[in-house]
Amino acid sequence: MMMTAPDVQYASLAESLDRVYKAITRNIDDSTMSGAEAPGWGAGPCFALERLENAFQLTAFERDTLILCAGTNLESRFAKACAALHDDPHATWPTFGLALALLEGAHWSAISRERPLRYWKLIESAPNHALLKAPLRLDERILQFLIDVPTSDERLEPYFHLIPQSGNERLRQQSAIQHAIHYWEQPRPVLLTGSHASTLQSAFVEMCHVAGLRPYLFDAAVLSSSPADCDALARLWTREAVLTGAALYIRNESLENTRSLKAFLDLLRTPVAVEATQGSAAEHLEGPRVYIAPLDASERKTVWAQSLGPLTAQMNGHLDRLAEYFQFDEDSIRSVAAQARNSDGSQPAHATWHICREHARRSLDLLAGRIPPRATWDDLVLPPSQMETLHQLTAHVRQRAVVHEAWGFADKHARGLGLSVLFAGASGTGKTMAAEILAGELALDLYQIDLSAVVSKYIGETEKNLRRIFTAAEQSGAVLLFDEADALFGKRSEVRDSHDRYANLEISYLLQQMEAYRGIAILTTNMQNALDPAFLRRIRFIVQFPFPDAAARRQIWERIFPTATPVGTLNFDHLAQLNVSGGVIRNIAIHAAFLAAEDNSPVEMLHLLSAARTEYQKIEKPLTTAETRGWS
Repeated sequence: MMMTAPDVQYASLAESLDRVYKAITRNIDDSTMSGAEAPGWGAGPCFALERLENAFQLTAFERDTLILCAGTNLESRFAKACAALHDDPHATWPTFGLALALLEGAHWSAISRERPLRYWKLIESAPNHALLKAPLRLDERILQFLIDVPTSDERLEPYFHLIPQSGNERLRQQSAIQHAIHYWEQPRPVLLTGSHASTLQSAFVEMCHVAGLRPYLFDAAVLSSSPADCDALARLWTREAVLTGAALYIRNESLENTRSLKAFLDLLRTPVAVEATQGSAAEHLEGPRVYIAPLDASERKTVWAQSLGPLTAQMNGHLDRLAEYFQFDEDSIRSVAAQARNSDGSQPAHATWHICREHARRSLDLLAGRIPPRATWDDLVLPPSQMETLHQLTAHVRQRAVVHEAWGFADKHARGLGLSVLFAGASGTGKTMAAEILAGELALDLYQIDLSAVVSKYIGETEKNLRRIFTAAEQSGAVLLFDEADALFGKRSEVRDSHDRYANLEISYLLQQMEAYRGIAILTTNMQNALDPAFLRRIRFIVQFPFPDAAARRQIWERIFPTATPVGTLNFDHLAQLNVSGGVIRNIAIHAAFLAAEDNSPVEMLHLLSAARTEYQKIEKPLTTAETRGWS
């Protein structure tokens, strides 16, 4: 370390500074730290002071100024030497003026806010002072780094969290990991894309393992909209990453727009990976994209077998079905398997399936309404041909694992493996009930899609909403029920203006999603003729729900009342004269039951007649004498 002034005061301070310099360079060895890079990375393991000098590209004068500021904390005689030079017993601090006078190779540019000392907040200058006379203080985190105190910047602790490392050989062996690390050499933010956010995070951890970096997690939702706050946070994190050899994984699950995130990424100078799942706001960011492939069915089956351990032998052939239906990532499979191993049930296959359903609900409960399946086959009245089609549909679902995986259809045909079903018929003919019966028969959850929350007048929003639903459904294995599908999948029109063009783009996008979807989608419509023919070609099953005739209506009436309901002498032939659908029959029966309960009597024909009159008024339909002939 070189000084310029020969007088006694400067000599005393020079002696103190030499003691500080020797203490730092002799005792502080960070060779166990990772050789991560930042501006000027690549020096490899070195002394802490040398690491700061190389990483932040300090000049010799800036390095010595840093040591000058460290003297207050590390040398007992330093304060007196500074006070003597300032000719003030209370002025025990260094200043830029003192550094310019004392140190060799001094240059004014070191004072600039664009130079490393102030830009990276290595030192702090007291406010409300002339710049040359302002007291200088070494940042506490930098001092701790120089004296080898294992810690982190407390200002970052609420936002940045260390991710525990857990080896994942499957991910580590993917070539995508090496491609992503290659982009960090610039460094450039890498967008990790895929269907599972947890898989993307696991891939990032494996990237850090290969690159010798410490993985940290940051949620973009906490970013401030203030440019100054965003800039300060980015500088502090970049500095911390240089000191500790860290990389950052940015989550954006709840992020509405990417304005602040873009600004934050532009300011970072360290390895960064951004979660860019399908349909997220980060999907529109610029930068190199690396696709992390999810587990396929055979890989999921292997993980299930490993995770269930001895329980695998008791699954009674259900392992293939678990792997086919629930497209979980590795972490989810292991979590569910751990719960299954700890369950006390005598039927492990049934218990595991139930745990899978509960686990999968997390992804869809916020996007759609779940309908608990209660109806059974006995509740549904349809002609024999339609009932046969519905039973065939359940066979397609149950045997998916055999046909797709064991028989190789999934390898030969990548698209169109999902089960798309159209239920067409008037309101109240049993379409929703049939969907409920199928979900119950297959032990799957049924979700009804709220079209008012899906369709948007803003360009691109409808597609984004649907993609979120389909992505969540892929992971859950649930049955999706789109009521009044003609509102979404109508015929493509002739393009007359920009609105027609974007409407047609929406329909085309939806057709592609239906073809690629591997789950079960049940679509209902009152107007089959309004649907696009190209859409109908992609439907595996089309089931017509006819308006019930008198014979069918009699069957519905005979089955409509629960066994616990007290009923009087009912004439089902007379009831079948009411020319209404099954949904209206249900409403009449419920209304009559309340009237009978109020009278403290069984359900009688007079209650049903009164209920029928009320229901007919509601649907604005006259109750004719032909329909009530013989009731009195």
